[in-house]
Amino acid sequence: MKLVTSRTAALATVLAVAAVPALAACNNNKSGATVVGVDYPRSDTDFWNSYIKYTPQFAKQLGLSLKTTNSQNDIAKLTANVQTFISQGVKGVAMAPQDTAAVAPALDQLAAKKIPVVTVDTRPDSGSVYMVVRADNRAYGEKACQFLGTKLAGKGAVVMLEGDLSSINGRDRTEAFNSCIKQNFPGIKVYGEATNWDGATAAQKLQTDLTAHSDIKGVYMESSFALSGTLQVLKQKGLLVDPKDPKHVFVVSNDGIPEELSDIAAGKIDATVSQPADQYAKYALYYLKAALDGKTFKPGKTDHDSTIIQVRPGVLEDQLSAPLVTADGGTYGGLTSLKNSDTSLWGNHLH
Repeated sequence: MKLVTSRTAALATVLAVAAVPALAACNNNKSGATVVGVDYPRSDTDFWNSYIKYTPQFAKQLGLSLKTTNSQNDIAKLTANVQTFISQGVKGVAMAPQDTAAVAPALDQLAAKKIPVVTVDTRPDSGSVYMVVRADNRAYGEKACQFLGTKLAGKGAVVMLEGDLSSINGRDRTEAFNSCIKQNFPGIKVYGEATNWDGATAAQKLQTDLTAHSDIKGVYMESSFALSGTLQVLKQKGLLVDPKDPKHVFVVSNDGIPEELSDIAAGKIDATVSQPADQYAKYALYYLKAALDGKTFKPGKTDHDSTIIQVRPGVLEDQLSAPLVTADGGTYGGLTSLKNSDTSLWGNHLH
């Protein structure tokens, strides 16, 4: 894949800093590749397993050598893994902290060692990072709201299977969905259920809600972690039926994994927001390499269909594109979706 060599077409200053010079020899290992550390946040979801698969592919393209760890959704493990990276002499670290508040001490340790950090998918609540690589998670909630609100014609009730509200992703998606429903579809009741990104918890709470409330016609899953359990519960309730059947419950997910795309084709779920696992891996490593090359970036449009924003002093975030995906590629609440068969979707290329 071609290496991106500019960040912002509109700003000459950004174009100037984005040319990629050769890495200094002092950053190289014996093979000539710069050693960086990548902590995988978990390996129990299809999305993160896809990210794990893509990461070494892009590392090779960028001339980087990897040291990897897996923190298994545990901040204590992530902190210990940071210590391991420091002892291994890595030159930069990419991580995806799931607890975005508790990661600050680990970031401070890396900053003290002058080891640049790129966070992927999540943005730490505090602490120093060179770049945040994620999609606009508020847009995830808004897109799910517009789709479900349109399909339900502004009436009925939906269950929102929330992620972990200690994560900025869970907060962003939840707050945006609630706000959008309140503003645009006030006739829809939302049953918000905290799940801590756990599939079994999500399934149990969905089953309870469906038993208690006969007016539920939609489900918003904040991640594909809840996909299998949601389909199982709907099947048990006799609600896993064709989208044209009056009993159909409209389901929107977040991630864009291959299973979601095939389930949309089969009419089992109705939409997802495709979170770019491939681009997360690519640009996390791109920005680590850029940090070691001494580059700087500014807010503005990029040349890879994203926007760099400043989230607080000294912290920039590259918000990658995450399209709504449906079976018909239709327009919902002014949002144009991609068809589930669209070849631009990473979920259609993963083998």
